[in-house]
Amino acid sequence: MAATVRTRARGGERAGGGLPGAVAAEWTKLWSVRSTWWGLAGSAALMGLMSLVLASSTVSNNTNEIASDDQGVVPVSGVAVASLDLVQFVVVAVAILVITGEYATGSIRSTLQWVPRRGRMLASKAVVLAAVMLPAGAVLGAVGTAVAGPVLGGWGRFRAVVAVDDALQMGVYLALVSLLVLGIGAMLRSTAGTLTTAFLFLLVVPMLLVNAGSAMGRHVADALPSTAGRYLMNGDGPYPAGAGAAILAAWTVAALWGGVLVLRRRDA
Repeated sequence: MAATVRTRARGGERAGGGLPGAVAAEWTKLWSVRSTWWGLAGSAALMGLMSLVLASSTVSNNTNEIASDDQGVVPVSGVAVASLDLVQFVVVAVAILVITGEYATGSIRSTLQWVPRRGRMLASKAVVLAAVMLPAGAVLGAVGTAVAGPVLGGWGRFRAVVAVDDALQMGVYLALVSLLVLGIGAMLRSTAGTLTTAFLFLLVVPMLLVNAGSAMGRHVADALPSTAGRYLMNGDGPYPAGAGAAILAAWTVAALWGGVLVLRRRDA
């Protein structure tokens, strides 16, 4: 009898459980809420607006009478990369709600009832987020480049290879940052708290450290995830782009591991 029960349990996991089943469930949940659609659409709209503003500013700087603010001819896709500093927070909000939204509604209890292994539950969310945010970042890069090109005109330099490379790097950056905030959200369990932490960690703290005028502060800022991601996309940092990707990935793994530890030690 016991052997029969174990066989049925194993068969049930093979039929629709395990990590594939959890991933399928998370995929359905992600696309069944309006916040996902609104968030991704809003990020595309904001990318278009930011790219328009930055491209217009570049043209204005190059054509005014003040020579000190001239930027010269710039890569068109670089405008999209620069716009990501603010656009990323719309995407981050979508990623945060994947975990904190369930704590807000209490549906996390049902999630953990069906996927009791905490590591598997968080891994399934991570797989779905990465699968969505990687192409979403590439699309945002394409949107920003398409908007900035006509505005820049002769002040823009377009190369298809560079544009594709920038778009892919934007996708990698957004995927890793989304997983980073997923781990933070699993630890904090609060939408407001996680969004505030992400805003401080990804934008405010690096900016303050760089502007402090201290060599030590700049070195610390260079080791933070958003700065590493910027060097990954721009390729103009104190270390190679691959090192930037490795630093960002290390922060992401640490955040996800912290999320797993908190999930295992605390009740839902």
